[in-house]
Amino acid sequence: MAETMTVRIQSPDGVRRITTTKRETAATFLKKVAAEFGFSNNGFSIYLNRNKTGEISPSPQKSLNVLKIKHGDMLFLYPSGPAGSSSEIMDTSAGTSFGVPLARPLSAPQVVEDDIDQFMIKQEGKIYRNRDPQLCRHGPLGKCVHCVPLEPFDEDYLNHLEPPVKHMSFHAYIRKLTGGADKGKFAALENISCKIKSGCEGHPPWPEGICTKCQPSAITLNRQKYRHVDNIMFENHTIADRFLDFWRKTGNQHIGYLYGRYTEHKDIPLGIRAEVAAIYEPPQVGTQNSLELLDDPKAVIVDEIALKLGLRKVGWIFTDLVSEDTRIGTVKYSRNKDAYFLSAEECITAGYLQNKHPNFCRLSPDGNFGSKFVSVVATGGPDNQVHFEGYQVSNQCMALVRDECLLPCRDVPELGYAKESSSEQYVPDVFYKDIDKFGNEITQLARPLPVEYLIIDIPTTFPKDPVYTFSISANPFPIENRDVLGETQDFHSLSTYLSQNTSSVFLDIISDFHLLLFLVSNDVMPLQDSISLLLDAVKLKNEELAQTWKKSEQWATIEQLCSTVGIQPSGIQEYGAVGTSVNPAPSAMWACLHCTFMNQSGTDQCEMCRLPRA
Repeated sequence: MAETMTVRIQSPDGVRRITTTKRETAATFLKKVAAEFGFSNNGFSIYLNRNKTGEISPSPQKSLNVLKIKHGDMLFLYPSGPAGSSSEIMDTSAGTSFGVPLARPLSAPQVVEDDIDQFMIKQEGKIYRNRDPQLCRHGPLGKCVHCVPLEPFDEDYLNHLEPPVKHMSFHAYIRKLTGGADKGKFAALENISCKIKSGCEGHPPWPEGICTKCQPSAITLNRQKYRHVDNIMFENHTIADRFLDFWRKTGNQHIGYLYGRYTEHKDIPLGIRAEVAAIYEPPQVGTQNSLELLDDPKAVIVDEIALKLGLRKVGWIFTDLVSEDTRIGTVKYSRNKDAYFLSAEECITAGYLQNKHPNFCRLSPDGNFGSKFVSVVATGGPDNQVHFEGYQVSNQCMALVRDECLLPCRDVPELGYAKESSSEQYVPDVFYKDIDKFGNEITQLARPLPVEYLIIDIPTTFPKDPVYTFSISANPFPIENRDVLGETQDFHSLSTYLSQNTSSVFLDIISDFHLLLFLVSNDVMPLQDSISLLLDAVKLKNEELAQTWKKSEQWATIEQLCSTVGIQPSGIQEYGAVGTSVNPAPSAMWACLHCTFMNQSGTDQCEMCRLPRA
């Protein structure tokens, strides 16, 4: 049998290895290369040298031995045109970074990046410095090493900021990749895979067989040097205070989803900030020590309404609060360097949610890389007051969670555990580096795994000048899914809310995130198909549009429902219960249970659907 050898092929998408023999013909070898890279036979060229000399022709007579190709040699692949597979043809029209092409494979989906990413690509990102009067020995128009602009990824500059920045921004990291002599020609952000590659036909499937071609590589955990979001900011304190009210009234932990937008964070070069405008609280069961999310039938509607309001789901928030002294309102300081900042179970949940909300990226063959989805913990701080701490988990953690390779330890919350391979699943080895008692760096198997290797901390702040996407009322509309507190969203609570808010500006009254969700998703008279004008008015803060919608039949019907509830407060519960009999006051209207149309009292048949009065 001929001696096998491995030949490396460098392409614009990276380096791959081809297993072959010295006696194999050039034609057969090129077919292997085409199959490995997904090209058609005439879509590329292979050269012995980087400068495109020594092209290998598909000759059926010449063997690799004749071409003097040896084990370990590096060959160079260049796409020859659109005839080849698009998977390796680089497209530089995807965007530029001040003259630097952002190359990406054409086979990647036609990615539409977020608006903030498109904005960051167009920014220069340079860190400009003033002339130093002591060190600079040149004129006012000159530049030297002491005042020349720095790159946005300059680590010395970031470390000397106050406070120091441990993680460069994601777009600064991209500038670092796309810089240098090759101008980012070979830059590609590949997602980690912990699964066996499919389609390997040289052996039986796992667990009977596995080879180096289909086996995923071992993972050595490293602290991530960049982060996708550099700051989390709540628009005002009221948003957070209303969320904390649930814990203050019940003592049970609570969870919510953060809705807001991504904006520029100017304190860090090419930084991104997640601004929180509202918190939606999904159905859940909370105790003093646990949280359980329930199925949410309104999840899709909430996302749709938020999108029409110019918002999106940017993260999640949960409480971990234990009261220390109820007289002065202090809480216990439990999450610190001597305990943990995020538990392994919370890291796994964060990884799951980040995988559900990927970051679209043109430099990735998959069309996405990492995530901007953030995690916020409301917990006790060093001063025994409530603090909000922001985090993300690394892309390595996202991969381990996505491929179901990471488990929490039962009794030690700060430790995770990398699963072991079984007959049902192959799990690659996961390692991390540690320092032993002698000061030596050692490699440890991640069984167990300190979750500090997976966590990226993000500063969480409140602005000096509060911002209000939605109006703030002294008597706000109840928050959804708080029935355990006796706070329900119904037409009786809407009637109370409208009677307590007598502002002459209709937009101020209606600009409440939770009220808008109720109008869209209530069971009596949902307005999902007729509320677009009102959402535009709230988004644009346009009182004229709000007044136009106020004159609609839908709002007139809502006012009639509220007036009916005002006369008979318990009536709305009776309207919602099919099969019950309602006897309204003579001057009131009644709601048909079949079509929710409002009818004049005294009639026995619905004016809309002609069905008998319920």
